[in-house]
Amino acid sequence: MHPDTRGGDRSGRDPRLALGEAVSLAHALPGLEVAGEDVVRLPKPHPGMLFGSGKVEELRALIEADEIDLVLIDGNVTPVQQRNLEKAWKVKLLDRTSLILEIFADRAATREGVLQVDLAALTYQRTRLVRAWTHLERQRGGLGFVGGPGETQIEADRRAIDEQMHKLRRQLAKVVKTRELHRAARAKVPYPVVALVGYTNAGKSTLFNRLTGADVMAKDMLFATLDPTMRAVTLETGAGGFDVILSDTVGFISDLPTQLVAAFRATLEEVLDADLIVHVRDISHPESEAQARDVDTILEQLGVKRDTPRIEMWNKSDALDMDALEAAANVAARRDDVYLGSALSGQGLRRLLDRVASELGDSVSELSLTLPFDAGRARAWLHEEGVIQSETAGDTGVVLALRWTDRQAQRFGAAFPEFDPRGPEDPEEEPVNTPGGWTP
Repeated sequence: MHPDTRGGDRSGRDPRLALGEAVSLAHALPGLEVAGEDVVRLPKPHPGMLFGSGKVEELRALIEADEIDLVLIDGNVTPVQQRNLEKAWKVKLLDRTSLILEIFADRAATREGVLQVDLAALTYQRTRLVRAWTHLERQRGGLGFVGGPGETQIEADRRAIDEQMHKLRRQLAKVVKTRELHRAARAKVPYPVVALVGYTNAGKSTLFNRLTGADVMAKDMLFATLDPTMRAVTLETGAGGFDVILSDTVGFISDLPTQLVAAFRATLEEVLDADLIVHVRDISHPESEAQARDVDTILEQLGVKRDTPRIEMWNKSDALDMDALEAAANVAARRDDVYLGSALSGQGLRRLLDRVASELGDSVSELSLTLPFDAGRARAWLHEEGVIQSETAGDTGVVLALRWTDRQAQRFGAAFPEFDPRGPEDPEEEPVNTPGGWTP
Protein backbone atom coordinates (compact mmCIF):
# COMPACT_ATOMS: atom_id res chain seq x y z
CA MET A 1 0.00 0.00 0.00
CA HIS A 2 1.05 3.58 -0.58
CA PRO A 3 0.37 6.17 2.17
CA ASP A 4 -0.58 9.54 0.63
CA THR A 5 0.02 12.18 3.27
CA ARG A 6 -0.37 15.35 1.25
CA GLY A 7 -3.03 14.61 -1.31
CA GLY A 8 -0.22 13.55 -3.62
CA ASP A 9 2.85 11.36 -3.69
CA ARG A 10 5.81 12.18 -1.42
CA SER A 11 7.66 13.62 -4.43
CA GLY A 12 4.64 15.45 -5.85
CA ARG A 13 3.80 12.64 -8.27
CA ASP A 14 0.53 10.89 -8.90
CA PRO A 15 0.10 8.50 -5.94
CA ARG A 16 -1.44 5.86 -8.23
CA LEU A 17 1.72 5.82 -10.37
CA ALA A 18 3.84 5.68 -7.22
CA LEU A 19 1.76 2.71 -6.09
CA GLY A 20 2.32 1.05 -9.47
CA GLU A 21 6.06 1.42 -9.02
CA ALA A 22 5.79 -0.10 -5.55
CA VAL A 23 3.90 -3.07 -6.99
CA SER A 24 6.68 -3.49 -9.56
CA LEU A 25 9.15 -3.52 -6.70
CA ALA A 26 7.15 -6.27 -5.04
CA HIS A 27 7.12 -8.31 -8.26
CA ALA A 28 10.90 -7.96 -8.42
CA LEU A 29 11.22 -10.09 -5.28
CA PRO A 30 10.86 -13.83 -6.03
CA GLY A 31 8.19 -15.76 -4.18
CA LEU A 32 5.86 -12.81 -3.58
CA GLU A 33 2.32 -12.85 -4.90
CA VAL A 34 0.60 -9.47 -4.74
CA ALA A 35 -2.92 -10.04 -3.41
CA GLY A 36 -4.02 -6.41 -3.42
CA GLU A 37 -2.93 -2.80 -3.52
CA ASP A 38 -4.31 0.51 -2.36
CA VAL A 39 -3.51 4.18 -1.82
CA VAL A 40 -4.36 5.19 1.74
CA ARG A 41 -5.12 8.88 2.25
CA LEU A 42 -3.56 10.22 5.45
CA PRO A 43 -4.50 13.71 6.64
CA LYS A 44 -1.74 13.31 9.22
CA PRO A 45 0.48 10.27 9.97
CA HIS A 46 -0.20 8.77 13.38
CA PRO A 47 3.07 8.65 15.36
CA GLY A 48 2.36 5.26 16.92
CA MET A 49 0.44 3.41 14.20
CA LEU A 50 0.93 5.51 11.02
CA PHE A 51 -2.79 5.09 10.31
CA GLY A 52 -5.72 6.04 12.47
CA SER A 53 -7.39 3.36 14.61
CA GLY A 54 -10.36 3.04 12.25
CA LYS A 55 -8.13 2.51 9.20
CA VAL A 56 -5.94 0.04 11.12
CA GLU A 57 -9.03 -2.04 11.97
CA GLU A 58 -10.37 -1.81 8.41
CA LEU A 59 -7.05 -3.01 6.98
CA ARG A 60 -6.82 -5.75 9.61
CA ALA A 61 -10.12 -7.17 8.41
CA LEU A 62 -8.91 -7.16 4.80
CA ILE A 63 -5.62 -8.79 5.76
CA GLU A 64 -7.35 -11.56 7.68
CA ALA A 65 -9.94 -12.13 4.96
CA ASP A 66 -7.29 -12.54 2.26
CA GLU A 67 -4.92 -14.46 4.57
CA ILE A 68 -2.08 -12.02 3.94
CA ASP A 69 1.33 -12.91 5.36
CA LEU A 70 3.32 -9.80 4.37
CA VAL A 71 2.35 -6.14 4.09
CA LEU A 72 4.47 -3.70 2.07
CA ILE A 73 4.18 0.01 2.79
CA ASP A 74 5.64 2.26 0.11
CA GLY A 75 7.11 4.84 2.45
CA ASN A 76 9.09 5.23 5.63
CA VAL A 77 7.79 3.43 8.70
CA THR A 78 9.32 4.05 12.11
CA PRO A 79 10.34 1.07 14.29
CA VAL A 80 7.53 1.87 16.72
CA GLN A 81 4.95 2.03 13.92
CA GLN A 82 6.25 -1.22 12.43
CA ARG A 83 6.11 -3.05 15.75
CA ASN A 84 2.59 -1.80 16.53
CA LEU A 85 1.21 -2.59 13.07
CA GLU A 86 2.76 -6.07 13.03
CA LYS A 87 1.17 -6.73 16.42
CA ALA A 88 -2.21 -5.40 15.33
CA TRP A 89 -2.27 -7.20 11.98
CA LYS A 90 -0.26 -10.30 13.00
CA VAL A 91 1.83 -10.11 9.81
CA LYS A 92 5.38 -9.23 8.76
CA LEU A 93 5.71 -5.65 7.53
CA LEU A 94 8.31 -4.13 5.20
CA ASP A 95 8.68 -0.46 4.38
CA ARG A 96 10.17 0.89 1.15
CA THR A 97 13.79 0.77 2.32
CA SER A 98 13.46 -2.77 3.68
CA LEU A 99 11.92 -3.97 0.42
CA ILE A 100 14.67 -2.41 -1.69
CA LEU A 101 17.28 -4.00 0.56
CA GLU A 102 15.61 -7.39 0.09
CA ILE A 103 15.68 -6.94 -3.69
CA PHE A 104 19.30 -5.83 -3.63
CA ALA A 105 20.22 -8.87 -1.55
CA ASP A 106 18.48 -11.17 -4.01
CA ARG A 107 19.93 -9.59 -7.15
CA ALA A 108 23.54 -8.84 -6.14
CA ALA A 109 25.79 -11.29 -7.97
CA THR A 110 29.39 -10.15 -7.52
CA ARG A 111 31.39 -10.27 -4.31
CA GLU A 112 31.40 -6.48 -4.14
CA GLY A 113 27.65 -6.28 -4.68
CA VAL A 114 26.99 -8.76 -1.87
CA LEU A 115 29.26 -6.87 0.53
CA GLN A 116 27.64 -3.55 -0.40
CA VAL A 117 24.19 -4.99 0.29
CA ASP A 118 25.26 -6.42 3.65
CA LEU A 119 26.80 -3.10 4.67
CA ALA A 120 23.70 -1.15 3.65
CA ALA A 121 21.47 -3.59 5.55
CA LEU A 122 23.54 -3.28 8.72
CA THR A 123 23.55 0.51 8.43
CA TYR A 124 19.76 0.49 8.17
CA GLN A 125 19.40 -2.08 10.97
CA ARG A 126 21.65 -0.06 13.28
CA THR A 127 19.54 3.11 13.00
CA ARG A 128 16.32 1.21 13.57
CA LEU A 129 17.85 -0.76 16.42
CA VAL A 130 18.75 2.44 18.24
CA ARG A 131 15.35 3.99 17.74
CA ALA A 132 13.52 0.81 18.54
CA TRP A 133 15.20 0.11 21.84
CA THR A 134 15.83 3.54 23.34
CA HIS A 135 12.62 3.32 25.36
CA LEU A 136 13.81 0.14 27.07
CA GLU A 137 16.06 -0.12 30.08
CA ARG A 138 17.25 -3.68 29.68
CA GLN A 139 20.45 -4.18 31.60
CA ARG A 140 22.66 -7.18 31.71
CA GLY A 141 25.82 -8.04 33.50
CA GLY A 142 28.41 -10.35 32.06
CA LEU A 143 32.01 -11.27 31.58
CA GLY A 144 34.42 -8.87 29.95
CA PHE A 145 34.36 -10.51 26.56
CA VAL A 146 30.59 -10.11 26.20
CA GLY A 147 30.31 -6.64 27.62
CA GLY A 148 31.01 -4.99 30.90
CA PRO A 149 28.69 -5.04 33.91
CA GLY A 150 25.69 -2.82 33.43
CA GLU A 151 26.01 -2.65 29.65
CA THR A 152 22.56 -2.12 28.18
CA GLN A 153 21.27 -4.52 25.55
CA ILE A 154 21.09 -1.72 23.00
CA GLU A 155 24.78 -0.94 23.54
CA ALA A 156 25.73 -4.59 23.12
CA ASP A 157 23.63 -4.95 19.99
CA ARG A 158 25.03 -1.73 18.57
CA ARG A 159 28.58 -2.86 19.30
CA ALA A 160 27.97 -6.22 17.60
CA ILE A 161 26.64 -4.48 14.50
CA ASP A 162 29.57 -2.05 14.48
CA GLU A 163 32.00 -4.96 14.59
CA GLN A 164 30.24 -6.62 11.67
CA MET A 165 30.29 -3.37 9.70
CA HIS A 166 34.00 -2.95 10.40
CA LYS A 167 34.71 -6.45 9.05
CA LEU A 168 32.61 -5.78 5.96
CA ARG A 169 34.41 -2.51 5.26
CA ARG A 170 37.78 -4.27 5.47
CA GLN A 171 36.61 -6.98 3.06
CA LEU A 172 35.10 -4.36 0.79
CA ALA A 173 38.34 -2.38 0.74
CA LYS A 174 40.15 -5.44 -0.61
CA VAL A 175 37.49 -6.04 -3.25
CA VAL A 176 37.49 -2.37 -4.28
CA LYS A 177 41.28 -2.46 -4.60
CA THR A 178 40.99 -5.46 -6.91
CA ARG A 179 38.34 -3.67 -8.95
CA GLU A 180 40.59 -0.62 -9.20
CA LEU A 181 43.32 -2.84 -10.63
CA HIS A 182 40.84 -4.16 -13.19
CA ARG A 183 39.80 -0.59 -13.98
CA ALA A 184 43.45 0.41 -14.42
CA ALA A 185 43.89 -2.49 -16.82
CA ARG A 186 40.86 -1.32 -18.80
CA ALA A 187 42.26 2.21 -18.86
CA LYS A 188 45.24 0.89 -20.76
CA VAL A 189 42.97 -0.34 -23.54
CA PRO A 190 42.68 2.56 -25.96
CA TYR A 191 38.88 2.34 -26.17
CA PRO A 192 36.50 4.98 -24.84
CA VAL A 193 33.98 3.98 -22.15
CA VAL A 194 30.24 4.38 -22.78
CA ALA A 195 28.03 4.09 -19.68
CA LEU A 196 24.34 3.27 -19.96
CA VAL A 197 22.40 4.90 -17.14
CA GLY A 198 18.73 5.46 -16.49
CA TYR A 199 15.75 4.91 -14.27
CA THR A 200 15.18 1.33 -13.31
CA ASN A 201 13.24 -0.72 -15.86
CA ALA A 202 13.99 1.82 -18.61
CA GLY A 203 15.46 -0.87 -20.86
CA LYS A 204 19.21 -0.44 -20.32
CA SER A 205 19.93 -4.16 -20.10
CA THR A 206 17.87 -4.86 -23.22
CA LEU A 207 19.88 -2.23 -25.09
CA PHE A 208 23.14 -3.59 -23.66
CA ASN A 209 22.25 -7.11 -24.79
CA ARG A 210 21.31 -5.99 -28.28
CA LEU A 211 24.55 -4.06 -28.72
CA THR A 212 26.87 -6.63 -27.20
CA GLY A 213 25.13 -9.98 -27.52
CA ALA A 214 25.78 -10.45 -23.79
CA ASP A 215 23.47 -12.61 -21.73
CA VAL A 216 22.68 -9.98 -19.09
CA MET A 217 19.41 -10.48 -17.20
CA ALA A 218 16.82 -8.31 -18.92
CA LYS A 219 13.37 -8.82 -17.46
CA ASP A 220 10.42 -6.51 -17.02
CA MET A 221 11.09 -5.96 -13.35
CA LEU A 222 12.75 -3.28 -11.29
CA PHE A 223 16.40 -3.60 -10.29
CA ALA A 224 17.02 -6.40 -12.79
CA THR A 225 20.71 -5.40 -12.87
CA LEU A 226 22.58 -4.60 -9.67
CA ASP A 227 26.21 -5.07 -10.69
CA PRO A 228 27.86 -3.16 -13.52
CA THR A 229 28.60 -5.25 -16.56
CA MET A 230 31.44 -4.19 -18.84
CA ARG A 231 32.03 -5.39 -22.38
CA ALA A 232 34.61 -4.40 -24.99
CA VAL A 233 32.58 -4.41 -28.20
CA THR A 234 32.68 -3.23 -31.77
CA LEU A 235 29.61 -1.13 -32.42
CA GLU A 236 28.46 -1.26 -36.02
CA THR A 237 27.71 2.27 -37.18
CA GLY A 238 26.94 3.76 -40.54
CA ALA A 239 30.63 4.52 -40.93
CA GLY A 240 31.76 1.00 -40.02
CA GLY A 241 32.96 -0.64 -36.82
CA PHE A 242 33.75 1.39 -33.72
CA ASP A 243 35.44 -0.10 -30.63
CA VAL A 244 34.18 0.96 -27.19
CA ILE A 245 33.84 -0.43 -23.68
CA LEU A 246 30.12 -0.54 -22.87
CA SER A 247 28.95 -0.46 -19.25
CA ASP A 248 25.49 -1.46 -18.02
CA THR A 249 24.68 -0.15 -14.53
CA VAL A 250 22.03 -0.58 -11.86
CA GLY A 251 18.86 1.39 -12.48
CA PHE A 252 18.11 4.46 -10.41
CA ILE A 253 14.86 5.05 -8.56
CA SER A 254 13.16 7.97 -6.86
CA ASP A 255 13.68 8.46 -3.14
CA LEU A 256 16.46 5.89 -3.01
CA PRO A 257 17.39 5.80 0.69
CA THR A 258 20.53 7.76 1.46
CA GLN A 259 22.36 4.80 2.95
CA LEU A 260 21.76 2.83 -0.25
CA VAL A 261 23.13 5.60 -2.46
CA ALA A 262 26.24 5.74 -0.27
CA ALA A 263 26.60 1.96 -0.09
CA PHE A 264 26.35 1.52 -3.84
CA ARG A 265 28.50 4.48 -4.78
CA ALA A 266 31.48 2.21 -5.48
CA THR A 267 29.34 0.03 -7.72
CA LEU A 268 28.19 3.07 -9.70
CA GLU A 269 31.66 4.63 -9.85
CA GLU A 270 32.12 3.08 -13.28
CA VAL A 271 30.01 5.99 -14.53
CA LEU A 272 32.63 8.44 -13.24
CA ASP A 273 35.20 7.03 -15.67
CA ALA A 274 32.89 7.19 -18.68
CA ASP A 275 33.85 9.17 -21.77
CA LEU A 276 30.19 9.30 -22.77
CA ILE A 277 26.95 8.76 -20.82
CA VAL A 278 23.89 7.42 -22.63
CA HIS A 279 20.79 8.16 -20.56
CA VAL A 280 18.17 5.55 -21.44
CA ARG A 281 14.62 6.77 -20.76
CA ASP A 282 11.34 4.89 -20.90
CA ILE A 283 9.53 7.44 -23.01
CA SER A 284 6.30 5.45 -22.74
CA HIS A 285 6.12 5.95 -18.97
CA PRO A 286 3.71 8.73 -17.95
CA GLU A 287 6.31 10.18 -15.56
CA SER A 288 9.33 9.89 -17.83
CA GLU A 289 10.30 13.54 -17.19
CA ALA A 290 10.26 13.08 -13.41
CA GLN A 291 12.28 9.88 -13.72
CA ALA A 292 14.85 11.73 -15.83
CA ARG A 293 15.19 14.37 -13.12
CA ASP A 294 15.80 11.63 -10.54
CA VAL A 295 18.58 10.19 -12.72
CA ASP A 296 20.20 13.62 -13.10
CA THR A 297 20.04 14.14 -9.34
CA ILE A 298 21.77 10.84 -8.57
CA LEU A 299 24.43 11.46 -11.22
CA GLU A 300 25.12 14.78 -9.52
CA GLN A 301 25.31 13.04 -6.12
CA LEU A 302 27.80 10.56 -7.56
CA GLY A 303 30.01 13.43 -8.66
CA VAL A 304 29.76 12.89 -12.41
CA LYS A 305 31.49 15.74 -14.18
CA ARG A 306 29.17 18.16 -15.90
CA ASP A 307 31.45 18.30 -18.92
CA THR A 308 31.11 14.56 -19.54
CA PRO A 309 29.16 14.31 -22.84
CA ARG A 310 25.60 13.00 -22.42
CA ILE A 311 22.99 11.92 -24.91
CA GLU A 312 19.52 10.52 -24.33
CA MET A 313 17.91 7.49 -25.87
CA TRP A 314 14.15 7.70 -25.59
CA ASN A 315 13.45 3.98 -25.40
CA LYS A 316 10.25 1.91 -25.81
CA SER A 317 8.93 3.99 -28.71
CA ASP A 318 7.18 0.81 -29.85
CA ALA A 319 4.94 1.09 -26.77
CA LEU A 320 3.57 4.51 -27.81
CA ASP A 321 0.35 5.09 -29.70
CA MET A 322 0.55 7.04 -32.96
CA ASP A 323 -0.24 10.44 -31.41
CA ALA A 324 2.26 10.03 -28.59
CA LEU A 325 4.88 8.70 -31.01
CA GLU A 326 4.46 11.69 -33.29
CA ALA A 327 4.70 14.10 -30.36
CA ALA A 328 7.86 12.42 -29.04
CA ALA A 329 9.40 12.41 -32.52
CA ASN A 330 8.73 16.14 -32.90
CA VAL A 331 10.41 16.92 -29.57
CA ALA A 332 13.38 14.65 -30.35
CA ALA A 333 13.80 16.30 -33.76
CA ARG A 334 14.22 19.69 -32.10
CA ARG A 335 16.97 18.45 -29.75
CA ASP A 336 20.41 17.39 -30.89
CA ASP A 337 21.01 15.17 -27.85
CA VAL A 338 17.90 12.94 -28.11
CA TYR A 339 17.39 9.77 -30.13
CA LEU A 340 13.99 8.07 -30.25
CA GLY A 341 13.91 4.31 -30.71
CA SER A 342 13.41 0.87 -29.25
CA ALA A 343 16.04 -1.44 -27.80
CA LEU A 344 13.57 -4.30 -28.22
CA SER A 345 12.96 -3.87 -31.95
CA GLY A 346 16.24 -2.14 -32.82
CA GLN A 347 14.44 0.83 -34.33
CA GLY A 348 16.47 4.05 -34.20
CA LEU A 349 19.65 2.41 -32.88
CA ARG A 350 21.72 3.09 -35.99
CA ARG A 351 21.34 6.86 -35.57
CA LEU A 352 22.18 6.51 -31.88
CA LEU A 353 25.35 4.56 -32.61
CA ASP A 354 26.39 7.02 -35.31
CA ARG A 355 26.10 9.77 -32.70
CA VAL A 356 28.17 7.72 -30.23
CA ALA A 357 30.83 7.33 -32.90
CA SER A 358 30.82 11.04 -33.72
CA GLU A 359 31.10 11.95 -30.02
CA LEU A 360 33.97 9.57 -29.35
CA GLY A 361 35.67 9.24 -32.70
CA ASP A 362 38.05 12.07 -31.92
CA SER A 363 38.86 10.65 -28.50
CA VAL A 364 40.91 7.82 -30.05
CA SER A 365 43.76 9.00 -32.26
CA GLU A 366 46.78 7.55 -33.99
CA LEU A 367 50.09 9.33 -34.42
CA SER A 368 53.81 8.80 -34.83
CA LEU A 369 56.00 10.03 -31.97
CA THR A 370 59.80 10.13 -32.01
CA LEU A 371 61.50 9.81 -28.63
CA PRO A 372 65.24 10.20 -27.99
CA PHE A 373 67.11 6.95 -27.41
CA ASP A 374 67.69 7.91 -23.76
CA ALA A 375 63.98 8.60 -23.04
CA GLY A 376 63.60 5.18 -21.40
CA ARG A 377 61.06 6.24 -18.78
CA ALA A 378 58.71 7.77 -21.34
CA ARG A 379 58.92 4.66 -23.54
CA ALA A 380 58.30 2.42 -20.54
CA TRP A 381 55.21 4.49 -19.64
CA LEU A 382 53.81 4.08 -23.15
CA HIS A 383 54.51 0.34 -23.10
CA GLU A 384 52.81 0.06 -19.72
CA GLU A 385 49.74 1.78 -21.13
CA GLY A 386 49.70 -0.58 -24.10
CA VAL A 387 49.35 2.21 -26.67
CA ILE A 388 52.42 1.41 -28.82
CA GLN A 389 51.42 -0.31 -32.06
CA SER A 390 54.99 -0.56 -33.39
CA GLU A 391 58.43 0.98 -32.92
CA THR A 392 61.42 1.37 -35.20
CA ALA A 393 64.85 2.93 -34.77
CA GLY A 394 65.28 6.28 -36.53
CA ASP A 395 68.17 8.64 -36.99
CA THR A 396 67.44 10.76 -33.92
CA GLY A 397 65.56 8.30 -31.76
CA VAL A 398 62.88 5.62 -31.58
CA VAL A 399 59.87 6.16 -33.84
CA LEU A 400 56.69 4.94 -32.10
CA ALA A 401 53.32 4.38 -33.77
CA LEU A 402 50.75 5.19 -31.06
CA ARG A 403 47.02 4.60 -30.73
CA TRP A 404 45.62 6.20 -27.59
CA THR A 405 42.71 8.06 -26.09
CA ASP A 406 42.67 11.78 -25.42
CA ARG A 407 42.81 10.97 -21.70
CA GLN A 408 45.98 8.91 -22.15
CA ALA A 409 47.52 11.68 -24.24
CA GLN A 410 46.78 14.19 -21.48
CA ARG A 411 48.32 11.95 -18.82
CA PHE A 412 51.42 11.41 -20.94
CA GLY A 413 51.76 15.14 -21.47
CA ALA A 414 51.47 15.78 -17.73
CA ALA A 415 54.10 13.14 -16.90
CA PHE A 416 56.52 14.01 -19.73
CA PRO A 417 55.80 17.58 -20.86
CA GLU A 418 59.08 17.72 -22.78
CA PHE A 419 57.75 15.04 -25.14
CA ASP A 420 54.10 16.13 -25.23
CA PRO A 421 53.00 15.82 -28.88
CA ARG A 422 50.15 18.25 -28.29
CA GLY A 423 52.59 21.11 -27.78
CA PRO A 424 52.45 23.78 -25.04
CA GLU A 425 49.00 24.63 -23.62
CA ASP A 426 49.69 28.37 -23.78
CA PRO A 427 49.82 29.47 -27.45
CA GLU A 428 52.16 32.32 -26.45
CA GLU A 429 54.58 29.92 -24.80
CA GLU A 430 57.68 28.91 -26.76
CA PRO A 431 57.82 25.20 -27.61
CA VAL A 432 60.31 23.10 -25.72
CA ASN A 433 63.45 22.47 -27.75
CA THR A 434 63.89 18.70 -27.68
CA PRO A 435 65.05 16.08 -30.15
CA GLY A 436 61.55 14.53 -29.91
CA GLY A 437 58.97 15.35 -32.54
CA TRP A 438 55.67 14.11 -33.87
CA THR A 439 53.70 13.81 -37.03
CA PRO A 440 49.94 13.25 -37.08
